Amino acid sequence: MRRLLALVAALTLAACGQAPAPRQQTETASAPQAGFPVTIENCGRKLTFDQPPSKVVTGYHPSLETLLALGLGDRVAGRTFFGESAFLPGQKEQYDKIPQISETIMLPQKEVMLAQGADFVLDNAMAGFDAAGGYAGVEELHAAGSPVYILGGWCSPEETLQYTLDKTFTDIQNLGKIFGVSDRADKLVSELRSSLADVKKRVEGRTPVKVLATDGGKGPVNAYGGSGITQQMITAAGGENVLKDVKGDYTEVSVEQVSAAQPEAVLVSDYATLRGEDMPSSPAKAEEAFAVAKNSPAAKDRRYLALPVAAQHPGYRNILAITDIARFLHPDAFAQ
Repeated sequence: MRRLLALVAALTLAACGQAPAPRQQTETASAPQAGFPVTIENCGRKLTFDQPPSKVVTGYHPSLETLLALGLGDRVAGRTFFGESAFLPGQKEQYDKIPQISETIMLPQKEVMLAQGADFVLDNAMAGFDAAGGYAGVEELHAAGSPVYILGGWCSPEETLQYTLDKTFTDIQNLGKIFGVSDRADKLVSELRSSLADVKKRVEGRTPVKVLATDGGKGPVNAYGGSGITQQMITAAGGENVLKDVKGDYTEVSVEQVSAAQPEAVLVSDYATLRGEDMPSSPAKAEEAFAVAKNSPAAKDRRYLALPVAAQHPGYRNILAITDIARFLHPDAFAQ
């Protein structure tokens, strides 16, 4: 089994298609709701909603987490699999109540997906809609009355590299409009922005800590370059990515490059319970990093943080993770 993150990173391999056909109208029209219809643009497509979705299917877990943060768990009719640990506080109970429709983090195959009769599909990448992989396509789902929204602007490999934190705020506000809960969305965005402002104030003026973000590997090393979510989180938390000049997000770098980078701290992608011979634990991956950069300050201090891989994909959690990273990098800034 290849590393899970390699699979999740592959979720961006299928680019968005052309604008799909207009959403079909239901035979029985219901009374219009205040604030509707709502039209949102996503991945170059315009999605129009005559009423809030009530039968939602979510893909990889960060998409579900984001809806739960907005108090919309009762709208979710089906979800994909997520490990037994690394849940955000209070969300495991809600997760358990939602029917699981896939044994993996990916959406189910085409026939199963279409049979859900969803009126909204939320995910954070495009591979779950790749016809070549046996999945229902974005246009196909749209025509069936199941419009698809992709979080974080992860609509193509190129757009994945262009991610900024503001895109998560935009997603939350768009979801607020789609579900008719803009007040909740605005409140959540305000709370998250306040959290980021607090981190910025605490780390401002401090020397950035040199960080290696890795997914393990003794050579080449699976690591995170100077584009994408992980880069954004490290910078916002008062760190400096030692591979910031490496093009790309999740990529491979040489042992020599990592050794020369002299990191002061290491972030390790953690996969909760999804481990095995080909999926080493976070401590094991940290030891691999220390062995590669054996003369670095990070190796001498054995300094690493296990970062849930769900936080490295678009959704509510990647904003929360910035505080955790900042506490790890600058503990004295949070002493008071």
